Amino acid sequence: MTRFIHRVPLRFLILSDIHANGEALKAVHADAVTRGFDLTLCLGDVVGYGPDPNEAAAWVSTYADVVVRGNHDRACSNLSDYDSFHPLAQHSAAWTKEQLLPCHVEWLAQLPRGPLQVDNFDLVHGAPDDEDRYLFDAEEAAASLRHAAEQVTFFGHTHVQGGFVSRRPTGSTAALRFQTVPAQLTLEEDSLYLLNPGSVGQPRDGDPRAAYCIYEAHTSVAYFYRVEYDIRTAQEKILAAGLPEELAYRLATGR
Repeated sequence: MTRFIHRVPLRFLILSDIHANGEALKAVHADAVTRGFDLTLCLGDVVGYGPDPNEAAAWVSTYADVVVRGNHDRACSNLSDYDSFHPLAQHSAAWTKEQLLPCHVEWLAQLPRGPLQVDNFDLVHGAPDDEDRYLFDAEEAAASLRHAAEQVTFFGHTHVQGGFVSRRPTGSTAALRFQTVPAQLTLEEDSLYLLNPGSVGQPRDGDPRAAYCIYEAHTSVAYFYRVEYDIRTAQEKILAAGLPEELAYRLATGR
C-alpha cells in the first residue's frame, strides 16, 4: 500500500465524483479556499457524464496531491471496458474517450487504485475491499469495514454525502446522514468510519448542490459542505455536446 504520511497538522480538502462538471468544480474550489485547506485529495471519477473532461483532468492533475482512480477513469483511459455500465454511462464514456487529450488519457491510466493511506486515514473509490463496490446500506458497510486498515476510510462512488459508523464494543453499524449542511462530525475514538464527501459534479442524494468535505486528521473532525453552482450553464454544455438530455436534467434534481 502506498503511504502519504505527514508530520504536521493539516486540513485536507476531499473531493469525489467530479464527473467532468467544470462549473461545479470551480464553485467547490472557490468555496473551499474561503474555509482553508492544505492538501487536496480526490477519490476518483474525475471524468464521465459531464461535458468538461479535459478541464477536470487538467485541474485535478495540477492541484490534487493524491488521487485514486474511479471506474469511469478506468473506462475512459482504456483500462477496462464499460459494457457493465448503464446506457447513459456507456454513451458518456464513449463520448469522453473521443474528447480526452492524449496527455489526460495517459494521466488517468496511471492513477493508482485504492486503498491509499494518507496521514492516519485511507482513500478508496468504492470500498476498502473492492474499488467498484457501492456502499449504500449499513449491512454492506459492516462487511466492508472488516477490511478497513484505518479508523476512517473516505470513499465515493455512490454520490451520497454522509457515510457509516461502526461503534464499539457492540460493532453495530449505522448510516450517517446530515439533516443540514454544513455539518461537523467529530470521530469517536472507539468507532470505525466510512465517510463520503459526496459528489462534486453529480450528486444523487436529492440535493443538487455540489458536495465536498474538509478533514482535520489531527483533531479527527470532518466538515461536510454543499455549494451552489451554475447548473444551467453545466446543462447547456451537456446538451451542446450532444450528450443525453437526462444527464443535463438530473443535475437540477440531485438524483
